[in-house]
Amino acid sequence: MRRWHEETWPTIRAKAKKDGGEILFADRVGIRSDQVTGRTWGEKGKTPVVRRSGNRFSVNAMPAISTKGRMHFMVFAESFTAEVMCRFLDRLAGHFDHKVHLVVDGHSAHRSKTVRDWLTAHLDDVELHFLPPYSPELNPDELVNADLKHSPPKQHRARDQAEFATETRRFFRRRQRQPHIVRGYFGGPHARYVLAENPMSF
Repeated sequence: MRRWHEETWPTIRAKAKKDGGEILFADRVGIRSDQVTGRTWGEKGKTPVVRRSGNRFSVNAMPAISTKGRMHFMVFAESFTAEVMCRFLDRLAGHFDHKVHLVVDGHSAHRSKTVRDWLTAHLDDVELHFLPPYSPELNPDELVNADLKHSPPKQHRARDQAEFATETRRFFRRRQRQPHIVRGYFGGPHARYVLAENPMSF
């Protein structure tokens, strides 16, 4: 972790500056229809009930955020694989006219030959940088994941996977219109990323 903060991160920052590029942090998140999203008060002796489908289903998402308050995302139903990662990279590259330096964890899909081949074919579009193993606290995108998991409507639950995916996209689109909240994910222990990007931010 010390090496990340003292050596790796400054190197990534210098590369992005040289390229005229932008740094984003990304992380896959999965959410389930039966997860607990909150608690509430109720009349003594009567447990509050939120009606929902008895079916269990889930969706996955891949959000990417920058200290500038920018957010990009992809919601998908299948498992997270190298092919899905390449699809996300394709979409991400299409949103930028400059190089993206994408910081991710060491998931096997990120390090796969399929993704390496994609990166080789898109050297001017995206470069991946890897966080140290077992260091989720270094990735501000973890706060996006926590925010997402507490966002589903409390009084209504999705009836099927399609509706669940729609609610998930609605959350990300709302956050895209709230750059101040996205920048807030870089507070606390992640503030040094903002300070490094822009010394006048604080």
